[in-house]
Amino acid sequence: MISRDLAYFVGVLLLCGMSHAQYSSDQCSWRGSGLTHEIHARDVEQVYLRCSQGTLEWLYPTGAIVVNLRPNTDSPDPRRRLSVCIKPSRDSQGTNIYLDRAGELRLLLREEEQSLGRVQCFGIQEGALFIEAIQHRDISRRITAFQYELVSERQDLDSRSAPCQPCNDQEVLLALCTSDFAARGSILRMEKEEEKASITVMLSRLYRQKSQVFLLGGRRMRGWTGCMWMPPRCEMSPGEGEYLFTGTVRFGEAWLGCASRYEDFLRLYRKAVEQGTNPCHIDMS
Repeated sequence: MISRDLAYFVGVLLLCGMSHAQYSSDQCSWRGSGLTHEIHARDVEQVYLRCSQGTLEWLYPTGAIVVNLRPNTDSPDPRRRLSVCIKPSRDSQGTNIYLDRAGELRLLLREEEQSLGRVQCFGIQEGALFIEAIQHRDISRRITAFQYELVSERQDLDSRSAPCQPCNDQEVLLALCTSDFAARGSILRMEKEEEKASITVMLSRLYRQKSQVFLLGGRRMRGWTGCMWMPPRCEMSPGEGEYLFTGTVRFGEAWLGCASRYEDFLRLYRKAVEQGTNPCHIDMS
């Protein structure tokens, strides 16, 4: 006959096993179903994500989940301030998303705003994400999904609302060394929207790229081609010669940071090399 203590222990193991099986999670991404909350609609699930980027997908949301986003590092530098950027899926629905700081909720994204796919950023110290399901009779088609990235506060993006200001000499040189991409090239086409503009570029030299946002052209096109986003007020146009392009890669998209006419940058870089003040070396031959 099984003792009470052993029976209790086995029961706890069974419950834990059921909970683990109902949700799939790793250190970077989480996927779960609100159907496990259907009986207890006020349940709140704690989710912990510890990577610099990943995804969340909550099917048939009921109740609420709290998403804790933390950098995966043993000794974080207290001087390095981090921000979290999330980008909802275009078909994300069924919830409102809040920032939860010590029990105080601040609305971040309403259900109807998620379908716009706009990037939202906040300081990692501002709290966790509290995702609350909206009661609907039919939850069969409702899924809340978004991508997230942790970024340095100085790179905190919503670049779409940032002013397009020229970088000074020191910022251009530093951007060449620290940006997600750095390239020399010209603008082939520009398309302006209400909140942002896109430029299609042909690159004669690709010094660095974080991911494959620029692709090597085919037989008819020598060099690298790709698209990057920038605020619509930037004064750049096709057919104005070559530029040095630098910027960040967010959610698989290139966002323009510092840019300079290439001939101006070349004079600046050569002068810095002569004076020994260039922060890094790039082969300009």
